[in-house]
Amino acid sequence: MTSASGCPVAHGSVPLSGPRFQTDPIQLYREMRRDHGAVAPVVLDGDVPAWLVLGYRELHQVTGDPVLFSRDSELWNQWDRIPDDWPLLPMIGRKQPSILYTVGERHSVRAMMISNALEGVDPFSLKRYAEEFADALIDRFCTKGSVDIIADYAKMLPALVLARIYGFSDEEAHPLADAINDMIDGGERALAGQQHLGASMARLLADKHAEPGDDVASRMLADPGGFTDEEIIQDLMVMMAAGHQPTADWMGNSLRLMLTDDRFAASLSGGRHSVAEAMNEVLWEDTPTQNVAGRWAARDTHLGGRHIRAGDLLLLGLAAANGDPQIRTHASALTGGNNAFLSFGHGEHRCPFPAQETAEVIARTGTEVLLDRLPDVDLAVPAAQLTRRPSPWLRGLTDLPVAFTPTPALGRPGPLGGPA
Repeated sequence: MTSASGCPVAHGSVPLSGPRFQTDPIQLYREMRRDHGAVAPVVLDGDVPAWLVLGYRELHQVTGDPVLFSRDSELWNQWDRIPDDWPLLPMIGRKQPSILYTVGERHSVRAMMISNALEGVDPFSLKRYAEEFADALIDRFCTKGSVDIIADYAKMLPALVLARIYGFSDEEAHPLADAINDMIDGGERALAGQQHLGASMARLLADKHAEPGDDVASRMLADPGGFTDEEIIQDLMVMMAAGHQPTADWMGNSLRLMLTDDRFAASLSGGRHSVAEAMNEVLWEDTPTQNVAGRWAARDTHLGGRHIRAGDLLLLGLAAANGDPQIRTHASALTGGNNAFLSFGHGEHRCPFPAQETAEVIARTGTEVLLDRLPDVDLAVPAAQLTRRPSPWLRGLTDLPVAFTPTPALGRPGPLGGPA
C-alpha cells in the first residue's frame, strides 16, 4: 500500500527495528518476501517510510543503475518531516561531503583515489601488522584462561591495523580504536568518539602535509584529483568506520560458527584449512552488513512489481538478497568457494576491492592467530546464550566469552606493550 506521494505507508509496512533482527533475521526476511515480494515496504524510526530491496536480481538492478537509483540523498522526498535530532541522520545524512554521497564522474575519480591509496599497501606488510597486533592483544589475556573475544580482541584488531596503514603512530592507534568503538556503539560517548575521530584525521593530514610517508593518507593527499583536506578527512573517517566494524563482526561471526558448528570442530585445533571456509559461509549466511542505506529514485519507476516514486528511499537488503530462493535453490547446500554474495555491495558504490582484500587479510589473520595461540579455545557459555547487537544494519555479537588453557605471553616487543 502506498500514500499519495507513492511512499509506502505504515499500514502493512514492517518496522526496520525490533528483536527479530537480533534473534532470527533469516526467517524474518523469508516472511517479508512471502508477504510483500522482492521489494517490501518498511518504516524507519519515527514512522518514516522506505522500501527494503530483498531480491537478489532486484538489488543488482538498483546498484547497477546509479542514474535511476542515485546515491544523492538530496533527492529524498521525506526531508521535510525529518527532525534535526532524528537518530538515523548519521546513517542517512544530508549534504555530507564524503564519498558515500558523491555521484557521477566525481565519485568515479574519488573512488579511484581511495582504491589507489589502499592498493599501495604492501600485502606482506599488512599481514605482518595484523599478526603483530593480534599477538600483542592475545598477550594481554592468554595467561588468564578466559576472555570476551569481542571486547578484548575483535573490536580492537581491525582499527589498530587500519590506523597503522593510514599513517597513525602506534601511540595514537589504541585511543583511536576506542573512539571508533564508542561512535559505532551509539551510546552516550558516540558523539565524543566521532569528534575524536574527525580531529585525529585532521591532525593526521596536517602531519602528512608536513612530512609525507608510505601510508594511505599521504597517497590520498598526493592524488592528482584535487580533493580538499575536508573531503579526504571525511573519506578517511568513512574508510575507518566502514573498515573496522564489519571486519570485527566478520571475525566474531566466523569464530562463533567455528565454535558452535560440528562441521568445524575436527579442524579447530590449527584451524587454518577451515578458517577461509567459515569466513566465506558467514558472508552468505551471517553477513556483518545486513542492510545498507540507501539509494533514492531519480524518477518514477517500477521495481519488483512495486511502483517507486521519485525521491523514494530504497534500502539495500544484502542479507536477504544472499538468501533469495530464486538464486539459492538449494538453501541448505554449502556455498563452498562461491563468492557471488552481495555482502560487499555491488555496482560503482560497492566496497572497493582493495578494501575488501584488506578486511579479509585482517579478519583471516586475526582468526588464525587466535586459534594457533589458543588451540583448545571453547565457548564458556551455551551457544543459545550468545546475543546480537540490536541493529538492523550490522549483525554482530555483543560478546563471545571463551575459555582455554592459560598459556604464557610471547613477550615480544610490540605496539601494545606486555600483558595487562
